[in-house]
Amino acid sequence: QVQLVESGGGVVQAGGSLRLSCAASGRTFSSYAMAWYRQAPGKAYEFVAAISGSGDDTYYQDSVKGRFTISRDNAKNTAYLQMNSLKPEDTAVYSCAADSSMDRLILTHIGDADYRGKGTLVTVST
Repeated sequence: QVQLVESGGGVVQAGGSLRLSCAASGRTFSSYAMAWYRQAPGKAYEFVAAISGSGDDTYYQDSVKGRFTISRDNAKNTAYLQMNSLKPEDTAVYSCAADSSMDRLILTHIGDADYRGKGTLVTVST
């Protein structure tokens, strides 16, 4: 069993930066690919970024490429999402997820992931 807890959300002005963290319990963190999803008010969840268990491979949604960076520290059982040049349309609840398959994280819904956190709210003001 893996428990995921997100932190780092908050209110930031457009153009600013935030770093989200996803702390995982358990001793098998490196065996899971990790991903971030987000849900804007009144909208469905959408995939944001994913990273392989080793951290060697990453994948991003087109709208965040060049602005967001996903990373992980397997020694700390933590995944991160560095968000720069934030825009009002980035406002959402951001949730992390873990799965044995990076492809499943990229191609399917967050509900299909092996594990998911409860999310942290990011609000980008104009």
